[in-house]
Amino acid sequence: MAVPVADWFLPPDIHLAYLLVVPLALSTAFADTRRTAVLAALAVAALIAAGAERHALTTENVLVQLLSLVLFSLLLLLVTRLREQQQRQLAGVRRVSEATQAVLMRPLPRRAGPVSLASAYVAAEAEARIGGDLYALVRTAGATRLIIGDARGKGLDAIGDIQAVLGAFRFGANQYSTLSDLATALDHSVRWDLAQTPGSDVAEWPGERFVTAAVLEIPDCAPHARLISFGHVPPLLLHNGTVKPIEVRDPAPPLGLGALAESSHTPMTFRFTQGDRLLLYTDGVSETRDGQGAFYPLEERLAAWAHHRPDTFVRTIRDDLQEFSGGCHADDMALIVLEREESPVRPHIHPNPRHL
Repeated sequence: MAVPVADWFLPPDIHLAYLLVVPLALSTAFADTRRTAVLAALAVAALIAAGAERHALTTENVLVQLLSLVLFSLLLLLVTRLREQQQRQLAGVRRVSEATQAVLMRPLPRRAGPVSLASAYVAAEAEARIGGDLYALVRTAGATRLIIGDARGKGLDAIGDIQAVLGAFRFGANQYSTLSDLATALDHSVRWDLAQTPGSDVAEWPGERFVTAAVLEIPDCAPHARLISFGHVPPLLLHNGTVKPIEVRDPAPPLGLGALAESSHTPMTFRFTQGDRLLLYTDGVSETRDGQGAFYPLEERLAAWAHHRPDTFVRTIRDDLQEFSGGCHADDMALIVLEREESPVRPHIHPNPRHL
């Protein structure tokens, strides 16, 4: 509308018809095909009106401008149509990704026995909801069992590997009474599954697919927790304002590589009492870099947030990682914060069994 109005007042040697392409070009960024077609029709009508005002509608200059505008409009309509198709395809991929995450990475409960917890998951691929990291929780009779892990590689290529680990863990967590038996069965099951399932790279050598993991058991009625590490980064224990890594002296090989070295899968036991917090995470958290290439100082920053509740704790870490890295995550990352809220109480056993 502005072009023919301005042409009415401008000298004959000044013509603004070329500005009509500006709203058309911008429309490809925000408008759908129908709105782009309406804008194109309005632009053509404005050019015709401007030419008629100057009594130059049939001149070669205006006819060439009119033909160019029509061709440009058709090109933009084609581009807009392709953009809409890509957006629909992307929306479909997101729905599939979200459905896959809902099946594989089931949301963790806010409370399990005497433990409250919160978690976060960030995939390296911007349009994906799931990547090469994993976690899961299973409640058993008198205990809570968790697993957190990191498959070799990242992104959607690792989904098959994390499915093997999660399926084996969820099946075995209620089948085996001890953490050692669960870890042994988990290693055998994952090793067999990875051997049977081809990787994403047909040239991949045997033994190049593996998953580092930490398996944790928190008894309801004991002031400690048990940990078995399959080459995973050590959890961090926050006790009385101090941060202490839970280093496993004799970690087992990563899941899938158990045949390379014998392991008894003996759990490490450490104190986990009321008010303590435990951070389980993958190396995507600790290996986050800033613009100068420095690693994220995870342990140094945790002590200042030790008083936070698990949900606030996780949100604070995630926001701080986002600010530290400038929003650029080169690897998948997962983290879980657990807090023991109740003092462990052993069940009372009556001295006379007849009274039970």
